[in-house]
Amino acid sequence: MQISSKDLILIIGLASAIFLIAPVSLIIYVMQYNNRKKRHEKEKEWLRTNFENELLKSQIEVQEQTMQNIAGNLHDNIGQLLSLTVVTLSTIDTAEPARVNQKVNSASELAKRAIKELRQLSRLIYGQELLNMGLSQAIAFELDYLRNADLHTITFNSNYHSLEGYYDKEIILFRTFQEILNNTVRHAEATAIDVLIEQSEKELAVMVKDNGKGFDEEKVTKEKKGLGLFNIRRRITLIGGDVSITSQNGTEINIVIPYF
Repeated sequence: MQISSKDLILIIGLASAIFLIAPVSLIIYVMQYNNRKKRHEKEKEWLRTNFENELLKSQIEVQEQTMQNIAGNLHDNIGQLLSLTVVTLSTIDTAEPARVNQKVNSASELAKRAIKELRQLSRLIYGQELLNMGLSQAIAFELDYLRNADLHTITFNSNYHSLEGYYDKEIILFRTFQEILNNTVRHAEATAIDVLIEQSEKELAVMVKDNGKGFDEEKVTKEKKGLGLFNIRRRITLIGGDVSITSQNGTEINIVIPYF
């Protein structure tokens, strides 16, 4: 079969077009791939920088919270106990020997309570080091400190054990827990707080529940009073987790962080 000159020109034209289009397409693909790769690297760098900034901020806030707790403890507990000890000792009258022993014993008991509080305070000063022992122990300590105020019935259950490589995330999660707990104590008007940490093969779940008055999250957000909730969600999102909040007949906050 003989190919006409017209068909031959058409074939040559198509072949030429293909040879021209193929390299151009390849060049365009390579350029797009490199651009996507650069954007991906920039996003990774932004996420890494953002995470490091949030980690540093969380560490500072944990320390600030610790110092606030120390100041409150010194003023409200230890200071009051020592003042009562001084008052008790100053009222001792040697002319009433029958009551001297009673007052000395009372002052002694007050001093012992102050010493106990100081020991607890010394543990609080090293609260940051508690995170080296694990997230669960740090949260247990925070709850023990709150339990001493005798204003809330507190339950805590945990099967969590620290995982290698998760220390930085634990710091952010612990700071988030502190923020939730502070919000509960300051605003919820609750009498009971339940905390559960449940670890499975695929995820870590943290639940904080109270029996307080609850709140309307949408209303709080619109009134620009929801900065704490925003911080909680932002921090958990940063470490790859999800937050769900239910606020009916109290408030329940559930945090789920998958392992990856």
